[in-house]
Amino acid sequence: MNKNTTSLSPWLSVRDSFKALDFYKQAFGATEAFRLDDPTAVVAKLSINGAEFWMSDESPEHKNFSPETLGGGTARMILTVPDPDAVFAQALKAGATEVSPINEEYGWRTGRVVDPFGHHWEIGKKLE
Repeated sequence: MNKNTTSLSPWLSVRDSFKALDFYKQAFGATEAFRLDDPTAVVAKLSINGAEFWMSDESPEHKNFSPETLGGGTARMILTVPDPDAVFAQALKAGATEVSPINEEYGWRTGRVVDPFGHHWEIGKKLE
């Protein structure tokens, strides 16, 4: 990355980082860009076709809580992909739960799932 480039990468807090890592790989085809293991947890920087995010176990001592602990999330992930129907189906097969089905509105084809760790994912693409 150019040193003058600005980027923003969300960091998801989960209760079981090993399971979450496997889920994100299965659901979204995420690959590991960085990984740091200890006996009970993993910190990982993941990439979904170049879209990066981080994930690790929650750390209440640092005020990092998972949606499971909070009883809901504070943000949604927006995943823009060429084939939202296929990624949506893949996420459901990997263990996500449908929040709203794939449909077309506001110039987008989009649907929403919640992952097993409480994070909401809008999966869609802008229509021509």
